Amino acid sequence: MKKLMFCFFLLTGSFAFAQDDINVEGNTVTVREKAPVWPGCESSEDLKNCFNQKLMEHVKNNYKYPRNDKGEFIRGKVVVKMHVDEEGKTVVNSVKGDQKPVIAAVENMLKKIPEMKPGTRGGKPTKISYTLPLNL
Repeated sequence: MKKLMFCFFLLTGSFAFAQDDINVEGNTVTVREKAPVWPGCESSEDLKNCFNQKLMEHVKNNYKYPRNDKGEFIRGKVVVKMHVDEEGKTVVNSVKGDQKPVIAAVENMLKKIPEMKPGTRGGKPTKISYTLPLNL
């Protein structure tokens, strides 16, 4: 359980959502990138924090530890590269790790991520990419 909690804290620190204002001499051009909105976070004041909490809950509730032939849990590390597309769908680009059963369990868990409101840049829906290091 401690390792799972460590994974969550590692996850929480791995997200970065930019909200930058770019000033041009004499003119102000504002470019804002906003995170995708996880279902249930629509009224949250801190979308990044809410997104991270919902993702942690999703991992906790949907990741099923695989077992070996002796019935022991198989643990491992994976790095997930994914994005939330312009339609709010999660697209997994790669899952790399040291244990094939763990990779398969992570892929199954990721398939259950709900569709969400897409992230935006300059007010238009845009793809937002993530890299998630998981120690399970």
